[in-house]
Amino acid sequence: MIRIWCVAAAFLLTGLLLPAASAEDRPVPIIRAIHLDPGDQPYMWLLKGVPETGSFRSGLVTLAPGKSIGVHNSGINEEILVPLEGEGELRFSDREPIVIKPGMMTYAPAHTEHDVINTGGARLRYIFITAKVE
Repeated sequence: MIRIWCVAAAFLLTGLLLPAASAEDRPVPIIRAIHLDPGDQPYMWLLKGVPETGSFRSGLVTLAPGKSIGVHNSGINEEILVPLEGEGELRFSDREPIVIKPGMMTYAPAHTEHDVINTGGARLRYIFITAKVE
């Protein structure tokens, strides 16, 4: 799990540390469809930000029962979670956890420390979507 978090953090930090390009220098994102079949990978990038999108980044996460993604802070990115299967909790350091399951969506503002934990008996799969707000 630490390896997954380190890879995710490296991708996020790489995008955050690059100098901002002016609007006329940025490539135009391309319309695309992405298959959600990660095989046996616990983590799969869907969109990695510029130049694939304007600022969105997204990925597909699969957590085994009892596992967590690890406490993290999305920094200048707000984050949406869209559960596809299973059940878990979105936990914050300063408020009650939110149950996550298919048929709902959750939101974490920028600069919010949080974690996702699989509290069910089957795998938890969800899509995360982040976007810069600053």
